[in-house]
Amino acid sequence: MNPDYSVYRSRRERVYDAIGNGVAVLFAAPERMRSNDTEYPYRQDSYFYYLSGFTEPEAVLILNGQTRTSTLCCRPKDPDMETWVGFRYGPDLAADVFGFEAACNTAEWQNRLQQALHHADSIYALWQHDGVADADIMGLWRKLCADVAYRKIDGNIITPAQQLGDLYPILDEMRLIKDAHEIDLLRRAGQLSAEAHNKAMQAACNGVTEYQLEAEILYHFMRHNARSPSYNSIVAAGKNACTLHYVQNNATLVDGQLVLIDAGAEYGYYAGDITRTFPVNGRFSGAQKAVYDIVLAANQQAIAAIKPGVLWQEVSDVALQVLVQGLVDLKLLRGSVDDNIATQTYRRFYMHGIGHWIGLDVHDVGGRFYQGQPRRLCENMCTTIEPGLYINAADDIPVEFHNIGIRIEDNIRVSATAAEVYTAATPKQCSDIEALMRENRFSRQ
Repeated sequence: MNPDYSVYRSRRERVYDAIGNGVAVLFAAPERMRSNDTEYPYRQDSYFYYLSGFTEPEAVLILNGQTRTSTLCCRPKDPDMETWVGFRYGPDLAADVFGFEAACNTAEWQNRLQQALHHADSIYALWQHDGVADADIMGLWRKLCADVAYRKIDGNIITPAQQLGDLYPILDEMRLIKDAHEIDLLRRAGQLSAEAHNKAMQAACNGVTEYQLEAEILYHFMRHNARSPSYNSIVAAGKNACTLHYVQNNATLVDGQLVLIDAGAEYGYYAGDITRTFPVNGRFSGAQKAVYDIVLAANQQAIAAIKPGVLWQEVSDVALQVLVQGLVDLKLLRGSVDDNIATQTYRRFYMHGIGHWIGLDVHDVGGRFYQGQPRRLCENMCTTIEPGLYINAADDIPVEFHNIGIRIEDNIRVSATAAEVYTAATPKQCSDIEALMRENRFSRQ
């Protein structure tokens, strides 16, 4: 990856347009302790990264809408600390590399924010994103207002901000529509995720453990510079696949079972999120294929319904019709399709939605409603499509359907006319899955 930091500068320009004479302040994610004196691997806050490209902790970003300038407050250079934990940019180099108009040490952030607020009309922040930061900002603002009530500051009469502005709706709307830089990274994350799923399918067989399949996936991610998954990988064999967020991944695969894998790579901070379901022995049974084909049809028809202008609920309804019709055909539900949808009896077997936005966060920002109205799809929105059916063992369920859990998930970009499936490199037709699993199971490329 060769980052183009002009992308982040152009995003900051859009924020200046939105906040007018206001000032916005954002904070880097804190480091988190894992145990004693070791930390979890650091990941920058998604909002902070979106506007800065800067990946170090202990940083503050101040955006001044009146002067249309950005100030990064970051850790100073420290040769001793860099000997122990590695390179730091320091303010001077950070300003030069990332294109900030000014930079200073983190310890100076309150003074810099106070200066920016002297003639601002609003303070914008991600309120309640970080409770400590909220208190710091409010304390600074109240002190500034109190000072102004009694005296001039630096010999000048100032008019401090009188309104609190919310950055969430500004940034969420920006992040919802992906730019070309983001789409390239999402495609790469999807490609790596798809390749890893293929490796796991080829490694599956009787006696292999769920965690060994997870290792195949993580190996492929790491080998191609996706240093972590975008969420905890789900590798669920047999009845475990009927637990939606199963992450123990410690069971042994048994001939005749299905395996559901829900795993995605994070590449360049952008998430992949794929689910595939396949048989341990490489051959679907009749009952497994019957359920699988229903989920596959729901996946394909929902994707076919995606285009600009379509309501998200319309896409969801397409998939739901297919799933409920299939359950009725299999006699797992009784009565008409419409009655089962109206009474939600289908939720015994399908209890989640059809998908979610995807981007810097695997469950990305934006929401399904905007200003009280259902949101329509627009070009360059990116979403998952992930119908599923989960059939636990029960006295009223034919035994051949016991413990079948199937989900098929793809990542989609809304193009100008239709849907771009950028996770298509991993198969989802039963015959294609079976063919892949007959190939050399431990080949690595």
